[in-house]
Amino acid sequence: MCRRRLRRDDVVTFFKVLPPCLIGIEACATGHHWARVLMALGHEARLMPASYVKPYVKRHKNDATDAEAICEAVTRPTMRFVPVKSDEQQSVLMLHRVRELLSGSGRCL
Repeated sequence: MCRRRLRRDDVVTFFKVLPPCLIGIEACATGHHWARVLMALGHEARLMPASYVKPYVKRHKNDATDAEAICEAVTRPTMRFVPVKSDEQQSVLMLHRVRELLSGSGRCL
């Protein structure tokens, strides 16, 4: 395990030099992007819903404790993972959500 704070610009260069490893990420729109980037570098990226990671947070919520909880959760044998979505899949989901906001909710924006 590595405890190192990375800025967004440094993530790719950091993971380029690491040997292939397992990387846990909370599932969100950005998480899918980073999973695709890390998989292209040869790593195994696994996405987990935030609600599944939350029980592993031991103390006050911040980036460091979230990272520790993700690290713990990704190694659990019963953990369920979210498949990584492609750019196209995410684009279609975004289109459906915007369409629902504009027509299905009955609210004006």
